[in-house]
Amino acid sequence: MKRKMKIHREGYKTLLVCGIVLLTLTALVAYYFKNITLYYIVGAFSLVIFLAFASFFRIPFRDFVTGDNHIIAPADGRVVVIEEVEEKEYFNDKRIQVSIFMSPANVHVNRTPVSGVVTYQKYHPGKYLVAWHPKSSEKNERNTVVIEHDETGMEILVRQIAGKLARKIRWYLNEGDEVAQNDELGFIKFGSRVDLFLPIGTKIDVALNQKVKGGITSIGTLPEA
Repeated sequence: MKRKMKIHREGYKTLLVCGIVLLTLTALVAYYFKNITLYYIVGAFSLVIFLAFASFFRIPFRDFVTGDNHIIAPADGRVVVIEEVEEKEYFNDKRIQVSIFMSPANVHVNRTPVSGVVTYQKYHPGKYLVAWHPKSSEKNERNTVVIEHDETGMEILVRQIAGKLARKIRWYLNEGDEVAQNDELGFIKFGSRVDLFLPIGTKIDVALNQKVKGGITSIGTLPEA
């Protein structure tokens, strides 16, 4: 039997409000204009809007990929950055940055790329530059989580970044939490961007502009401890 997708809990309140507003609008059109053609047009438009909102909160069932030294994609989207940078918030040294841009059409749940223990978590209020802006990783509203890999002891930083449309970041992990690979890390409403900062020497398994799937695509392979 084929498994179906479900709606993420972050969408319940939004979809309830959206449904009430759209039903009210359709009812008002029917009451005041008494035009059956207009009623069907508004009703169809409302249904399309509701389904579009529902798609933002979908969680498709997936057979997740795991691997001891593999870093699995924390989000759906497109790889927009692969470069060696100076990470200034936590490591204060050079890391390999891999950034995934999440469009409004992507699945928006974020997942842990490795198993281990959360050694750092911090939320930063900030601006709402477009997600592909070079300074969005440092200036935008964002949440940073660092996970110490349970096999190698190496630390991986995951940063959720809000963008022009995404104005709400949710995170589910705190310092000291033990996590398994592909656990839910958080949720960014209506897309945006997720950055990974990986140890120097990590073998990168993806290319620029490659589309990736959270919980499935291998972003890279950690070097031996």
